[in-house]
Amino acid sequence: MERAPTRARHYESLAAAAERTGISIRTLRRRIAEGRLPAYRSGPRLIRVNPADVDRLMVQIPSL
Repeated sequence: MERAPTRARHYESLAAAAERTGISIRTLRRRIAEGRLPAYRSGPRLIRVNPADVDRLMVQIPSL
């Protein structure tokens, strides 16, 4: 039985996510601690996030 092809996952560092979105690294770390931003650890120090998850933190403000 063949496996269905899986999409490659792309992750970025907190520094890259902060630079891309203008959200500070400290705020991203707070969102991770709150459980609002899923994060992935590889080893004791390396933390990566999915760019799509970071983008979901941004909520459009409705116009009047």
